[in-house]
Amino acid sequence: MSNRILIIEDDNDIREVLKLQLELKQYAPISASNYIEAQKHFKDAEIKLFLIDRMLPDSSGLDICKLLRASDTHSKTPIIIITAMAEPENIVEGLDAGANDYITKPFDINILHARVRSQLRQFKKEKNHQLLKVGNIELHLTKCEVKVDRQQVHLTNTEFQILANLLQNPGIVYSREKLINNILGNAIHVTNRTIDTHIAGLRKKLGTSSSLIETIRGVGYRLRDNE
Repeated sequence: MSNRILIIEDDNDIREVLKLQLELKQYAPISASNYIEAQKHFKDAEIKLFLIDRMLPDSSGLDICKLLRASDTHSKTPIIIITAMAEPENIVEGLDAGANDYITKPFDINILHARVRSQLRQFKKEKNHQLLKVGNIELHLTKCEVKVDRQQVHLTNTEFQILANLLQNPGIVYSREKLINNILGNAIHVTNRTIDTHIAGLRKKLGTSSSLIETIRGVGYRLRDNE
């Protein structure tokens, strides 16, 4: 699926040029001329980047930045501010409001494309780092969320940390002592049996995917790399 980009720009000519240029690069742009039109898209998780004019008829692009950064859906989604306000303090205000980049009008379309590519590349890299996936198990580090077959599974904090450790290095064997140190720290004394108990609880919650966690007799555990 092409990267969906929301353009919020009140100038009809600029908005259409941006939309056409992004389509030519195989993106999937959608556009709005003001805040009212744009807000219906703010919960669309498929949007991968925002291009926002700083001066809109019914809002400030900076206020929209702040709104998006405070949302669950787009707190990390790249935002590029486009504006004629080119003073250093204007740029600082835009970045402080949550924008990732700031392009001043008039702009070279090739520079815009480069900025868009850069932001999407970085966003994909960060997102992939946050999301760990093996088989039917998905674990989102920043959201502390686990899904099996796309259904959310509720884990204890310790179960979550154990699974995160195993998912980060599929095929690598973790001794019980290593898991204890990684999760609780070596200053806290717990027995190996404690980890076994948490593993048992974790396997029960993972259901049909529990077989991905393998017991290495006399050593510890590993997540089976099924690729």
